[in-house]
Amino acid sequence: MTRKAGVSLVSACAAWLLCMSCAFAGSEGAAQGAVSYINGLQNSEDILQIGSTRWLVASGLVSWKPDPTSHGHIYLVNRLDASFEVWFPHDQAVFKQDQHLFPACPGPLNPAKFSAHGLSLRQIAAGRFRMYMTGHGEREAVEAFEIDARGPKPTLTWVGCVLLPEKMWGNSVAILKDGGFLVTKSKDSTNPDAFKHLVEARITGEVFEWHPGGTVTPVPGTQMSCPNGISLSMDDRWMYVTAMGTREVKRFDRKTPGAAPKTVSIPVYPDNIHWGDDGKLYTIGRNAQPGPNCPWLNCGTGWSIIRVDPGTLATRRMLGVDQTAPMQAPSGAITAGDRFWIASFDGDQIGYAPKPK
Repeated sequence: MTRKAGVSLVSACAAWLLCMSCAFAGSEGAAQGAVSYINGLQNSEDILQIGSTRWLVASGLVSWKPDPTSHGHIYLVNRLDASFEVWFPHDQAVFKQDQHLFPACPGPLNPAKFSAHGLSLRQIAAGRFRMYMTGHGEREAVEAFEIDARGPKPTLTWVGCVLLPEKMWGNSVAILKDGGFLVTKSKDSTNPDAFKHLVEARITGEVFEWHPGGTVTPVPGTQMSCPNGISLSMDDRWMYVTAMGTREVKRFDRKTPGAAPKTVSIPVYPDNIHWGDDGKLYTIGRNAQPGPNCPWLNCGTGWSIIRVDPGTLATRRMLGVDQTAPMQAPSGAITAGDRFWIASFDGDQIGYAPKPK
């Protein structure tokens, strides 16, 4: 069932994640801007455009409140009319395991016991795409899907999985040309002090790599404080990773494993990082400015979208909002047409706003 979104227009938005004290490094570009909201998408941590189509795909984490009946979602969003539907799970969901690419996958994910986190898309043929999703719940895995966008509405088929190492809490994923992937381990899933260590900018995780027929192994030289978003250049050479704890974007040269990355500091706690249609990278996060003590959610310092030049790592703040609006947990930003689309890991909204001229 397609739902016509409940949309509200406000002039501000707010914040998320841990309450940490640090200085806000001045801003450039557009500041406060009008953000519209689509209501009804639960904890949509990540969002991507399916090729150049009208369609967006958004993930959905389980509820942060203890609820044994809660499960994850994958949403299909029509960016032209602001409608959406639950794309997965549903009664007609298709499961067709690719035994060549994923022979070690123990079987389809359990639709009643999964949580949808980071997303990655890669085109494999005209109108057809591979989508990987970091998933939690009954198993910690990268779940694989295929999207067929050749018809009037895209279809989604689950095709396999790769189980992640023990104690690994996967966050974001990037698909490699050979069908493999890179995935960020933000923290040890058994560490009760993981978020405290993020606040203290301690090393909490690293990047892992998998290729078909192989095992999931750590990438040398990628240990950092809460590695979160990850993206690849088209030729797979350059890997861009956000380090949330130290508020940095790092660029790694995959031709020289273990070499120190080039790093730029940014004035937010960055989450996902994605390519824009202008050849630049975009990340989003809670503004790094002093705030009152509070729980790890809903800290109310505002958020900003930061553009990153992939070659020089020069940055520009493209859109910023304050702490007065209802969406408090920005976690992903993409460009599609003349708009930014904004994901939120906590709440029941996604947002969109005009791109600055």
